[in-house]
Amino acid sequence: MVKNYFKGRHFQKDIILVAVGYYFRFSLSYRDIVEILRDRGITVHHTTVMRWVHHYGPLFKLLWRKQRCSHSQSWRVDETYIRIKGRWCYFYRAIDSHGLTLDFELRKHRDYQSAYHFLKRLLTTYGRPSCLVTDQYGGTLKAIKQMIKDGLLAKVNHQCSKYRNNLIEQDHRFIKRHRVRSAGFQTIRTATRTLAGVEVVHAIQKETRRNVSLFGFSVITELKQLLMV
Repeated sequence: MVKNYFKGRHFQKDIILVAVGYYFRFSLSYRDIVEILRDRGITVHHTTVMRWVHHYGPLFKLLWRKQRCSHSQSWRVDETYIRIKGRWCYFYRAIDSHGLTLDFELRKHRDYQSAYHFLKRLLTTYGRPSCLVTDQYGGTLKAIKQMIKDGLLAKVNHQCSKYRNNLIEQDHRFIKRHRVRSAGFQTIRTATRTLAGVEVVHAIQKETRRNVSLFGFSVITELKQLLMV
């Protein structure tokens, strides 16, 4: 039996999916979504759209994690900067050699503990890769040494390469583009919830593109399938 994730909502499932799906997929603000819905005869306040985004972002991440898998044993790990209420936070991300998303996590600091926590979950989930490429940041290298000591990674499997990490550097651009029209984050909690939805939709879109779908990518169709997991 498929769980009803929309029970008790004042708006129908399809309306909510259009709102959050478009927000996660495109560089739109909450008021942009309100305008799109208004053109379809649906009146909703932008704060309602915001609440939907904050609610369904973590849910989509939870469901996506249940079905994700690694298509390659060559991985790239890096972090990018996210501004939250005037302060920089760090968004750790991992992709495989096909560019498909493996995992992501928002942290307040760029240090050993943040890198260790992210890498440990990544390696525990997928096992030992044949190649793990990172940058040469001290905190990350210290975390890698601990992974090797813990037996989760072999020294020969780790590489530091500025150029081989270009793949994930390019992939960061999606996150940066998405924030252009959207309002700045005010708390790490709302940033985490919003970025969860953005990353999941981006991950699904990359997977669909790799599988060469005959009908192209439809964020609403893909989210409906995800909710059936």
